[in-house]
Amino acid sequence: MTRPVAVLRPEPGNAATVTRVEAAGLTAIRLPLFDVHALDWVAPDPARFDALVLTSANAPRLAGPGLNALAGLPVFAVGPATAAAAEARGLAVAHVGNGDGADLAATLVARGFSRALLLAGRERQLHVGGVIAEAIAVYASDPIRIDAAAIHSLAGTVVLLHSARAAHRLAELAGPHRASIRLVTISPAVAEAAGPGWEQVSAASSPNDTALVALTRGLAD
Repeated sequence: MTRPVAVLRPEPGNAATVTRVEAAGLTAIRLPLFDVHALDWVAPDPARFDALVLTSANAPRLAGPGLNALAGLPVFAVGPATAAAAEARGLAVAHVGNGDGADLAATLVARGFSRALLLAGRERQLHVGGVIAEAIAVYASDPIRIDAAAIHSLAGTVVLLHSARAAHRLAELAGPHRASIRLVTISPAVAEAAGPGWEQVSAASSPNDTALVALTRGLAD
């Protein structure tokens, strides 16, 4: 029997991933754990920086008109979805990373950059230090109340995890169902954040939905 696939990421990404899951012939369960919304922020003087770092597509999508002031900075993005969202806002993407924010920071250093600006969520894994000269929160992810019936529906499923924060929250919610859940994560770091006790944990080879869903197909059977 093929397992259902639970998608926990916030909207609008949830719907996009569900579409890919269903296109692969799998049954999807929509269960966003967070609601994402824009924050007020003021764009700094772009002359203070030599690069713009984006680790989530939510940043360019929700940054608003303030992002226009930073359009002259080369963008270093985590994953093709983030890069596409940046380009949709008129930004010039110089590099698309296949790892996480820390890997991107290392790439910046290797290429001679020293004063990068990070636009990200209020809760983030990458912080100011080293090549990251400043970080500004342009969006926030607030937890959505999840009832017991929804948690019970995850028993015996494959769960897709797109962030360490979602991994931490699932670990808190799963309870006795943990041992029957197979996890597919966007990166090894997210897999580590989920902790032990799951039936199976596998990390995608690249931080994108295509790799995530391809891996899911084998684990859903």
